[in-house]
Amino acid sequence: MTDRRVQALLLDLDNTLIDTARAGHVALQKTGELLRTTLGLDDDTVGSICAKFQQKLFHESFDATAGRSIDEVRVGHWQESIEEAAGSCPKPSLPAECYHLWKNSRLEVLRLSPATCSLLKALRPRYKLLLLTNGDTQTQREKVAVVGCEEFFDAVVVGGEHAEQKPSVSIFRHCFTLLGVEAQDCVMVGDSLDTDIQGGFNAGVQATVWINNTGRALPDGSVKPDFTIPTVLDLPDILAKLE
Repeated sequence: MTDRRVQALLLDLDNTLIDTARAGHVALQKTGELLRTTLGLDDDTVGSICAKFQQKLFHESFDATAGRSIDEVRVGHWQESIEEAAGSCPKPSLPAECYHLWKNSRLEVLRLSPATCSLLKALRPRYKLLLLTNGDTQTQREKVAVVGCEEFFDAVVVGGEHAEQKPSVSIFRHCFTLLGVEAQDCVMVGDSLDTDIQGGFNAGVQATVWINNTGRALPDGSVKPDFTIPTVLDLPDILAKLE
């Protein structure tokens, strides 16, 4: 860290500004009920299907140039999960029904809380704000649209629209150029040690702020954030320390 004044904040989206984890949990509950009523499955099998889908989502590697949309890929996740846990999928349309219910249910729950909106409004006059989120273009742009957060930012950068995503230095340099600032003028704020904090460290930002909303310990060998807070609402306290 240096004595330079902080001019810009780079903020992650998922589980930093919006509670994507909670929205995903609600969406899986609704989709599980669809599976239960449609196929007459027991709770253990439904739970296994949903867990398998989550794992496929977590390990997903989407290539927009491969000829399949993200929707098609995730319908495939549901089909594979059903077949792996239940042995077969007797209703051909069910994987698509599961996907669209899961997707729409998740989007319905995603919101910027009033407190988060107030925070962004308070920060906007003092700092340049940039939203930096990993993920494929369609999925992340849908989230940005449904939560209506674009108005709070000078720029929105979606990793899927660039050759490299966080933690690669190239996407951070792109952000610095958009805002007309240097790395040392910026603070990176996010919940992921591997992408947000490591990326900010790689790019040489003035400080990194880890949103640790679960209270988990810092893993051995992990990059060490400059600051750790349980919620983005505590960010003004960190910025005050940097002044």
